[in-house]
Amino acid sequence: MPKSNKVTDLFSTKRIAIPIVIGFLVAGYMLWGNTSWEELSKIQFSVEMFGWLFVAILMMVIRDLAYMYRIRVLTDNFLSWRKSFDVIMLWEFASSITPSVVGGSGVAMFILNKEKISLGKSTAVVMVTALLDELFYIVTVPFIILFIDTQHLFPIELSKTVFGVTLSTKEIFLVGYAFILLLVTLIFYGVFVNPQRLKSSLVKLFSIKILNKWQNKIVRLGDDLIQTSVELKNKPIQFWLKSFGATLASWTARFWVVNFIVLAFTDVSSHFLIYGRQLVMWVILLISPTPGGTGVAEFAFNGFLQDFIPIGLTGLLVVLWRLISYYPYLFMGAFVLPKWLKRVG
Repeated sequence: MPKSNKVTDLFSTKRIAIPIVIGFLVAGYMLWGNTSWEELSKIQFSVEMFGWLFVAILMMVIRDLAYMYRIRVLTDNFLSWRKSFDVIMLWEFASSITPSVVGGSGVAMFILNKEKISLGKSTAVVMVTALLDELFYIVTVPFIILFIDTQHLFPIELSKTVFGVTLSTKEIFLVGYAFILLLVTLIFYGVFVNPQRLKSSLVKLFSIKILNKWQNKIVRLGDDLIQTSVELKNKPIQFWLKSFGATLASWTARFWVVNFIVLAFTDVSSHFLIYGRQLVMWVILLISPTPGGTGVAEFAFNGFLQDFIPIGLTGLLVVLWRLISYYPYLFMGAFVLPKWLKRVG
């Protein structure tokens, strides 16, 4: 099947409906089971409350503007602000309707290519975007840990069995962080040091019997690394400072959404701790099998952040969080897609 058809199938009504239905079911459960109507009736609606909720929405606007700026930098300003908006909205749309473990990277390359960006450059943009996102995480986690006690980072106990070993929440986080660190190291080596050698080593590793069914994908990954290296190896320092600065702004704004939602309903004693717990949540959401982490995200929010939420209002805040940070991309993507398809042909 041609890739264009695959992408059209991805954006089908069925694909869009699945996360919406799951989301509404989970939202209904949260509002019914985790919201006290007595406490809800006590909420004092005020200018301050709506002010903080407006700031939470503003954080998502800043996040998207930072992403748009980054995609312009990464494409050497080939994309206009208008086209950058379409690309980011469709990229987020794809991520919202695919499982977190899959993501929207493949669709992103198609979208960029349809914007008349060469396949090699599209591959490089998507790969360096992933690199910058993971680098943000690697840098931020140690910084946050300097300000908070790690024993407060893991308020709930989850367990997951991996290769016969049962891991706790803290161990899942540490394994996830180690995996991200390894991934960034490999991509950095492949892009900036020796892509040919990394490709050869990976192909050789995946030639063993237990791994050889993935060998073709590894060959394509190696080719992508080589293309990315050609595109990015000689970029000036300003290029990387702008790109990482935009990444830092976008992710920080994304996490601050929760801080401002909580501030709308109660005082916050430790913004760093809320921020830190979201970093832990992010690792959990990376292994979510549901579209856009729907269902998993809501329960993770309840588990990790309930210490900061007034008793009886957890369900309400979970729903507000998803309404601000997730559902707009579903509706915006569905709105942008037809016009974009008509424009790019």
